[in-house]
Amino acid sequence: MVRQLVVLGTASRVPTRTRNHNGYLLRWDGRDLLFDPGEGTQRQLTLAGAATTGIHRICLTHVHGDHCFGLPGVLSRMVLDGVEHPVHLHYPAEGEGVGRALVGLATPGLDLRLHPHATAGEVADGLRVEPLRHRVAAFGYRWSEPDGRTLLPGRLAAAGIAGPAVGELQRTGRAGSVRLADVSVPRRGQRVAVVMDTAPCPGAEALAADADLLLVESTFADEDAALAAQHRHLTAGQAGALAAAGRVRTVVLTHFSGRYDDLEPLAAQARATAGAARVVLARDLDRVDLPRRRAP
Repeated sequence: MVRQLVVLGTASRVPTRTRNHNGYLLRWDGRDLLFDPGEGTQRQLTLAGAATTGIHRICLTHVHGDHCFGLPGVLSRMVLDGVEHPVHLHYPAEGEGVGRALVGLATPGLDLRLHPHATAGEVADGLRVEPLRHRVAAFGYRWSEPDGRTLLPGRLAAAGIAGPAVGELQRTGRAGSVRLADVSVPRRGQRVAVVMDTAPCPGAEALAADADLLLVESTFADEDAALAAQHRHLTAGQAGALAAAGRVRTVVLTHFSGRYDDLEPLAAQARATAGAARVVLARDLDRVDLPRRRAP
């Protein structure tokens, strides 16, 4: 059981010597999600030692090239790697033409299922989208695990529950006279939010609310706020404030403008506004573990 964010690229429009175009793999118990595979993502997966065979969903926030031009290569690699399970591709309906063109460049043979979306809401079990405020149609994603319950071995033993009776308890909520609630405690599902190119907006706030991990663009430093507003991007301070308002536990900053060689000032600006959130400055090929579960 692995739940981890693998950072494949952290550049914005122009890659640098040390920062590839976007790409983020959320490893989730063998049913992984790939977000915004920009140019070079196939190679970055190889460098990260991350297999394509676990990818079940690919999510595009929008169809600007730095967020999607690596899609044909990733799909072709999945065919080469013998992926047989269905792969679901989510993207804004307004980008239908670009999305289909990119898919058309890929090697055929993958069971690829297209899911364009145009409004906020659930687009799959556990996967929700919210509109962002960018120069083209853009959506952020929120991946949520259902709340559940954690069994307590001591209570199970005291109740005489063991072997097949444990499975019955989990399936039906009862084993004989023993209820699931008698031998367990609530377990809050984990939540991951992905907010890419956007100005501050209600959609970003909805995605970030109570997230265990927030992956968020911080393209500009605070002193370049006018540029950020012009291009509809976030500053580092705005990214931190988004995390604070949403009571986020870990915020991962990415999508940095190539004008900044030293990213530490951006991290400092985010930390100044992030409240209790842990701030992580993403670098290519980093791995960020999800925080331990919090109490419900």
